[in-house]
Amino acid sequence: MPPVLLSPRAAALLLTDWRAGADAPAYEALADALRVLVIDGRVAQGARLPAERGLAAALGVSRTTVANAYAQLRSDGFLVSVRGSGSVVHLPRDLVGRPDPERLGGVVEGDVLDLRKAALHAAPGIDEAVERAVRHVPAALAGIGYDTVGDPGLRTAIAARYTERGLPTDPAQVIVTIGAQHAIALLARVLVRRGDAVLVESPTYPHAHEAFREAGGRLVGVPVDAHRGWDAAALETALRRTAPSVAYVMPELHNPTGATMAASTRATLLSVATSVGTTVIADETMGELRIDGEPSPPLAAWPGGEDVVMIGSADKVFWGGLRIGWIRAAPALLQRLLLARPTGDLGTPVLDQLVVRELVPRTAAVLEARRASLREGRDQVVGALRARMPEWDVPSPAGGLTTWVGLGRPVSSALVLAARAEGVVLASGGVFGPDGGFERFLRVPFTMAPTDRGRLVDVLERAWERVGGESAGVRGSLAAVV
Repeated sequence: MPPVLLSPRAAALLLTDWRAGADAPAYEALADALRVLVIDGRVAQGARLPAERGLAAALGVSRTTVANAYAQLRSDGFLVSVRGSGSVVHLPRDLVGRPDPERLGGVVEGDVLDLRKAALHAAPGIDEAVERAVRHVPAALAGIGYDTVGDPGLRTAIAARYTERGLPTDPAQVIVTIGAQHAIALLARVLVRRGDAVLVESPTYPHAHEAFREAGGRLVGVPVDAHRGWDAAALETALRRTAPSVAYVMPELHNPTGATMAASTRATLLSVATSVGTTVIADETMGELRIDGEPSPPLAAWPGGEDVVMIGSADKVFWGGLRIGWIRAAPALLQRLLLARPTGDLGTPVLDQLVVRELVPRTAAVLEARRASLREGRDQVVGALRARMPEWDVPSPAGGLTTWVGLGRPVSSALVLAARAEGVVLASGGVFGPDGGFERFLRVPFTMAPTDRGRLVDVLERAWERVGGESAGVRGSLAAVV
């Protein structure tokens, strides 16, 4: 099978910030940027890079710059020349299995602290919920077990929780999915046609932008910053100029930045989206995990939000092993989703639904218990990182499960590799960029046990000493790792 060709345009999108902060010659900066894309898995091993002339034109540089960058990558073992196939990406043997496994796959073994997924351990009381759920099993067994709509009792409980939070909801407005990711992918399949513009935040939850791209969407990114939040002007401009079919947002405790959307920005989003015919999807997977301050009502409860599609999940609040999510939307849209669903799955596991049916009415109590441990974890990790790496920008988010750390230099992938060599596995900043970038950032969870928090900070400090002081860019940083 011939190698997959990376087009010049696609390469240029991935290389948007390749010159940022680079003091090295242009060809070295370009080689560094391409090397990061390979390490991070955003350019797959075996892919064929664009011809030198085509990439030079797309980037607005000389062909000599591209030729020298490719020569540097060949010298470093990241590129091989194959007769009839051009320049093909190759991962050096020393790095096989070591780049971010979230992107490249592979098994992580041994004494490993795996922080690629930000998640909490199971909430107390799940075992009791399982015991209570058993009472409903005989009634469930009377059916055939293929359930694409959702258990009526669970849908009623979810609707009651929305109503409690200020969004009156009828069970007919809810369907149950196999987690939030399934909900996103299902909505993408139904609402996005090939070539449609899809507005996403940048950075954002990586599997969301993958789902919209897989559905054929053309992604339009809007910046989100941990301190300043959403760029409201860019949001309005993107909506008006591209009239996206869908706008996917996380307005409450955004992943990965932890930001919460300002009321004025919410109003702009809802007003402009309505005027251009955009369906707004609000993902609340992290939304209820607030540590400080009062939560905002769900986006669909705001003026003009009547048609907002809400996504929720039991995974972050209760336990990731309960693969239960849900969609709240108008019944007409839910009917379209149900008609499309059988091509992807035949229903949500019934037993998991019975357990979550017991848990959802206890959401407020579980969140109150979670808040204390999350505050402790956040304050310890943020405080330690600020003390040990004072040159980093380490925000203290008002909630969620992570802090979006500004490293000050584009070495996120190299830092992740160095940490992984000591058994701490993180996702590099580039994973969260719809079109790459974010090599100056690192998402750091604070959900682990106290002893693991100390280990995390110790490893990051040593990794930073190995890669942070290098002056030769990513190439020098990688040399320190391997």
